[in-house]
Amino acid sequence: MNRFFLICLSLIQWLRLASPGIAAETTASSREAAKRARVVMVEEPGATVTFNPQPEKIPPMIQRGLITLAGKATAEESWLSLISTQDTIGVKVFSAPGPATGTRPAVVEAVVKSLLGAGLPPKKIVVWDKHLSDLRQAGFFELAERYGVRVAGAAEAGYDEKAQPYETALLGQLVWGDLEFGRKGEGIGRKSYVSKLVTQEMTKIVSITPLLNHNLVGVSGNLWGLAMGSVDNTLRFENDPDRLASAVAEIVALPVLGDRVVLNIVDALICQYQGEEHTRLHNATVLNQLWFSTDPVALDVLSIQEIDRQRKLAKAPLVKTSFDLYQNASLLEIGVSDPRQIDVTRLP
Repeated sequence: MNRFFLICLSLIQWLRLASPGIAAETTASSREAAKRARVVMVEEPGATVTFNPQPEKIPPMIQRGLITLAGKATAEESWLSLISTQDTIGVKVFSAPGPATGTRPAVVEAVVKSLLGAGLPPKKIVVWDKHLSDLRQAGFFELAERYGVRVAGAAEAGYDEKAQPYETALLGQLVWGDLEFGRKGEGIGRKSYVSKLVTQEMTKIVSITPLLNHNLVGVSGNLWGLAMGSVDNTLRFENDPDRLASAVAEIVALPVLGDRVVLNIVDALICQYQGEEHTRLHNATVLNQLWFSTDPVALDVLSIQEIDRQRKLAKAPLVKTSFDLYQNASLLEIGVSDPRQIDVTRLP
């Protein structure tokens, strides 16, 4: 240990003893900064025409959002601050509503092109959701063929009995495709297993969700979409808001799932404030925006606020949304649910 280092160390210790108030204030400031979330919103007025995304307008939006969020000079550097070229990236979409109001293929295509530009081999990119049939109908198979990337369904990949499951006392009504379907015995139906697609094939996840209402949890967002798309035995939660609020947060908190997520994007080109998975463009507003954050909770909270705002503007029936899910997620340290602790950067 050299003399200069010893002098610096002694000086630091002296400052701590001499100025405990300063040290405490610095620590408190650091804790406060750690509790805040950052969201970047990019708007491009020509991003859609008559509700149809304009593919040439989306890639610059992705680039601007990434660079601003990561604070890097290029999109490539931004990606490489989140992932490595050795990772297998799962691009999680919500495909069940179809291409009009689900995650739009044009947005996913721009993300795929950006990942390829950062040096990811096509075979290392997987566009996925729970069911292959939904992905096919939404147009993701055509996208995959154009770029040589993979498309995969969590259910079709099967569920991992060796990985940590989500377990509660609540018994599920098991259906075909659930890992324990057809089994008998004590405790059967109390576990939800994570797909092998997540546990065995991908190392990082980029979540892209539409700005689409959900009657029980407010938005078909990053938390709900990832949780319900990744595990089996979900029928036991889906019709009860309290059970759903607990289960979604706790499923995302599983290290094998939540720790893989490096980026969340809200496809806010269009905001549909009524109808859930049914395409109802007469209950939708064009925003021409994409939102970016590493905090899925903050994005979901802002999404609910925007959905409520659009309902009011349209004089549509208001829906009282419970924020229990997002508060639960904050308690589990998944993200920030208090809007006052979310810093929004808008790029017009």
